[in-house]
Amino acid sequence: EFYPKNSPRANRTTELAKELAKQGNKVCVYTDIESFDYTSYEDKFKISVKSIGKIRFATTNSKTNSSKYSFFIKVFAKLFHKYTEFPDIELMFKTYHVLKNNQDKIDLLISVAHPFPIHWGVAYAKNRIKNFPSKWVADCGDPYMGNPNIKRPFYFKRIEKWFCRKVDFITVPTKESVQAYYPEFNDKIKIIPQGFNLDDYNYLPSYKKNTIPTFIYAGAFYKKIRNPEPFLNYLISLEDDFKFIIYTRQKNIVNPFKNKLGKKLIIRNFIPRNEILENLSMADFLINFQNKEKTQTPSKLIDYAIVDRPVLNVYDEKDFPKIKSFLFSNYESKMKTPNIEDYCITKVANKFINLID
Repeated sequence: EFYPKNSPRANRTTELAKELAKQGNKVCVYTDIESFDYTSYEDKFKISVKSIGKIRFATTNSKTNSSKYSFFIKVFAKLFHKYTEFPDIELMFKTYHVLKNNQDKIDLLISVAHPFPIHWGVAYAKNRIKNFPSKWVADCGDPYMGNPNIKRPFYFKRIEKWFCRKVDFITVPTKESVQAYYPEFNDKIKIIPQGFNLDDYNYLPSYKKNTIPTFIYAGAFYKKIRNPEPFLNYLISLEDDFKFIIYTRQKNIVNPFKNKLGKKLIIRNFIPRNEILENLSMADFLINFQNKEKTQTPSKLIDYAIVDRPVLNVYDEKDFPKIKSFLFSNYESKMKTPNIEDYCITKVANKFINLID
């Protein structure tokens, strides 16, 4: 995933590529977006952007950050995705052919998942092509077999171990992520967080207290590990006035609460990251729904740290009453957000470069 897609993985790839090029490295990014004109983007950031090739089973729409599937593909994916990684499995073979046809000497190859078949394609190419990169790093946001939100068939364990044996390094965003991988590969795992150019956020407006207490959540929801329903049920019981704004793609989970909360609950589509950050910076405080499993840490916490607003961390029903003090601007129980300097893109890019030696 890459610009102009709007996702944590796309942001990871985009920011890293820009910084590596800025430092004087020759950077080439292969992506599945065919309909976007990268001419001005390449000139501005000195990055070469190439297509991974014609995607047969899905056409990526760069403007809506979605894929258009035929009826047949939708049905097939619904039935067999869990067992075959279809349609993403196509990317394994696309990745292999990109490396096979490459004529340049590559000092460092960074494959970025999701989806994981991209890593598998690189693993398949190793020992099968003549010009394989000197160093290969598999960058992983969420884990694969160790993902608590997705139970995968047992045979994918063999595939994950096969790819882990071939890769030089596996990069994960937090130290908690390490436990989601097989212990025999721990010596290959390096912790490299998300990276951002902090100078890009000077446009954010200064905070001014809202007339009606306003708080925001921006991100995904999952029934098993990040479910907002109990918290929304608690909000229904409050007589205090407030505005809770939610930016999410999983509207089906929160829409049922709209009737009971009325104007207090505002549900919006995901918008470009720079716009979300601007809106977050104008909120009185922010909401974080803590994952039930510690192996996955939401990247949104970095965005929350960038906008420098108080954060109410919600893990279970014991945290619900804290919002009463937040509504009256008492933030003593606010969550400690990450040190933003740790996510400086220059530091992050250097950690990848250091893996070459």
